[in-house]
Amino acid sequence: MTFDRRIFNFAAGPATLPAEVLQQASEEMLNWRGLGCSVMEISHRGPEFMALYEEALHDMRVLMGIPDSYAILMLQGGGIGQNAAVPMNLMPLAKNGPKADFLVTGIWSEKSFLEAQKYGQAHLVASSKDQQFTTIPASNTWHLSDDAAYLHYCANETIGGVEFQEVPDVGDRVLVADISSNILSRKMDVTQCGVWFAGAQKNIGPAGVTFVIVRRDLMGHQMAITPSIWDWAKEEATQSMFNTPPTFAIYLSGLVFKWLLKRGGVAEMERINLEKSTLLYNYIDQSGLYENRVDPRYRSRTNVTFFLKDESLNAAFLAQSSSAGLAALRGHKAAGGMRASIYNAMPLEGVQALVEFMREFERRA
Repeated sequence: MTFDRRIFNFAAGPATLPAEVLQQASEEMLNWRGLGCSVMEISHRGPEFMALYEEALHDMRVLMGIPDSYAILMLQGGGIGQNAAVPMNLMPLAKNGPKADFLVTGIWSEKSFLEAQKYGQAHLVASSKDQQFTTIPASNTWHLSDDAAYLHYCANETIGGVEFQEVPDVGDRVLVADISSNILSRKMDVTQCGVWFAGAQKNIGPAGVTFVIVRRDLMGHQMAITPSIWDWAKEEATQSMFNTPPTFAIYLSGLVFKWLLKRGGVAEMERINLEKSTLLYNYIDQSGLYENRVDPRYRSRTNVTFFLKDESLNAAFLAQSSSAGLAALRGHKAAGGMRASIYNAMPLEGVQALVEFMREFERRA
């Protein structure tokens, strides 16, 4: 089987997966590891799947440098689920009743802020909503609480294309980072945050599994109302198997971890992602037709948003790019314009093809 006909898929998630991973999965579909059946058909508690599960945990620890003082949970419910799970597990740690701080820099962190209000006091530290979520408020304008259990931020806003280039420096406060769209795309010091969480469907594998990396001392403080499946301590005690886990999604994620390790790990992915995003931003910046509206200091390396200055050309751009094998470039409905999601599995050749198409479309416009 060859992959000559595969498109360049710029979807924000579910996103493109490495062709080699899909090839291996297809070859193993009917007979995984000589068992005569697929990985989806075996017991999640059997020795074969548990070996796969432990291997995936090990590889993720290696890739991200996760110390033993942090647990890795493989849960369901996506990032939206963790918007509820995080406050239910952590807000009781606040000094004067359940409370958490929030940096709102886009639609996803705004959703986190609004969801947390159901479980305690959600305090708005700063917001860039008045700037149409095109920047990150300067840290000297933040109004941090002294009695919040944690500070939540979204490291990369998939919709607006805004990314923190560094973990915020907030002293000894507990940080919670939503890294759904930039996990494994750049080096991160895990010890800088108390909790990291990410849905797999952008940079790791298929939709269905959510990774939660949590410092062990932050578990065991959950509210009484916390559902058992989102009780981090209970999930850790049962190896993320309080209920049947998304076995196929975990299997494919494990294959992606192997794929990343073979290619030099996160450091090499960061180098390539910087090359890809720089190529695309440099073209947009010199163009007379396209523009990026994000503060250049906070441009995302994984979700490049751009607009056609003549928006009457949008339909033609999308139709012609799709015909050219460049799929899913329409921006999110909440933001408009265009968006190219260039996660780890998007090769440099895909971005080169996109730039060449954009150049030719501009020439004809």
